[in-house]
Amino acid sequence: MTQTTTAPTLPPFDQSPVPYTGPSKADVLAMRREYLTPALLTMYRDPIMIVEGKMQYLFDETGKRYLDGFAGIVSVSVGHCHPKVIDAVREQNERLQHTTTIYLHPNIALFAKKLAGTFPAGSNLDVVYFMNSGSEANDAAVLMARAFTGNYDMIALRNAYHGGSQGAMALTAHSTWKFNVPHSFGVHHAVLPDRYHGPHGYDDPDAGAKYAADVLSLVQHGTSGEIAGFICEPMQGVGGVVEMPPGYLQAVYAQVRKAGGLCIADEVQTGFGRTGDGFWGFENHGVVPDIVTMAKGIGNGAPLAACVTRSEIAQTLSARVHFNTFGGNPVSCAQGMATLDVLLDENVQAHAKQVGKRLLDGLRELQRMHALIGDIRGRGLMVGVELVTDRKTKQPATQQTADVLERTKDLGLLVGKGGYFGNVLRIKPPMCLTEADIDFMLSVLDVAIGEAK
Repeated sequence: MTQTTTAPTLPPFDQSPVPYTGPSKADVLAMRREYLTPALLTMYRDPIMIVEGKMQYLFDETGKRYLDGFAGIVSVSVGHCHPKVIDAVREQNERLQHTTTIYLHPNIALFAKKLAGTFPAGSNLDVVYFMNSGSEANDAAVLMARAFTGNYDMIALRNAYHGGSQGAMALTAHSTWKFNVPHSFGVHHAVLPDRYHGPHGYDDPDAGAKYAADVLSLVQHGTSGEIAGFICEPMQGVGGVVEMPPGYLQAVYAQVRKAGGLCIADEVQTGFGRTGDGFWGFENHGVVPDIVTMAKGIGNGAPLAACVTRSEIAQTLSARVHFNTFGGNPVSCAQGMATLDVLLDENVQAHAKQVGKRLLDGLRELQRMHALIGDIRGRGLMVGVELVTDRKTKQPATQQTADVLERTKDLGLLVGKGGYFGNVLRIKPPMCLTEADIDFMLSVLDVAIGEAK
């Protein structure tokens, strides 16, 4: 690859946006500032307004087209307004929009059956509890772990993000996401097995086992020795696309179960074929968790989540009333079921692996050209690019990352950022993008990173 010298051009697309006739961008921004919570963030210095989406592309109010490299924060799995998903939602909306689980409805049962069928044979992960967000799913998982084991202490990882609710905030280990209010009771955070920044690197074949030793030490010296569980993303999302080393989860799961705990896989970002090598991220590590949480890609953008576990663990919640008004809503389940149909019928996982390889290969070539790129990591279409000002010290290039985001947006590419210092480009697009889209993405990054100072 040679450095791009002309402005990259988006691949041809045969669908035009519907002309936008709503409030102006300035009016929407003014209303947002007056009527919406100031806690809401915008990605860019000059916010953009997105009014339409078609598969891997987004359009602003002027009709400008962007390649979506972030998928609504890893939520749009099969494409914006995928026709099969839209048809399923439209049909259900016209028939019945809402009923709760106090009545029977076919969608929730059919979707649960189909979802359970995606887990490894013999895992017994076949009981589903539908909710509305990843935070809710993780809260429920911790509740089940504590109720089932009779133990209280939970172990999570430093640098992890598991949600913003009071319970999920306790599991999260970024000070930027944790309010100075009482939380985190009974939650302990183990050392992150980070092979880029940590003492055991990519070249250490025993890195997983060495990092796992910290979890055992934490059980022995930070708890009573009996714990409720361990929660971990197979690859950290908000934390900056940090994948667990080979052998790490196998060693930790054994330690946790010996201490009486359950193993929880947070698959909110890694699930549904995004990593290419496994439909679920935990499958890439040779383990089977006791509880799996999921959201985001499960519904292609719908407010939908789930907690999946074995029947004997799920039984614990029947000891009291545990209820979710909108969990399993018929429209949400119709969207989730149609999304899962597309994922399975169109072999989206294999496509993510194929185009993801092209992306990773291209990024590694860019790394040889740009000293600002410190590390390339990820699988399939869950990719991180860590930018540093010095490859030896690995000093975070926070300002340069912000500049790169602005420039990619101007050139027609939307990506995210993560990591504690905000210096990791998060590339997690809808999984329907093409190899031509990948080439465009690489050309844009080549320009933007090359210009960053």
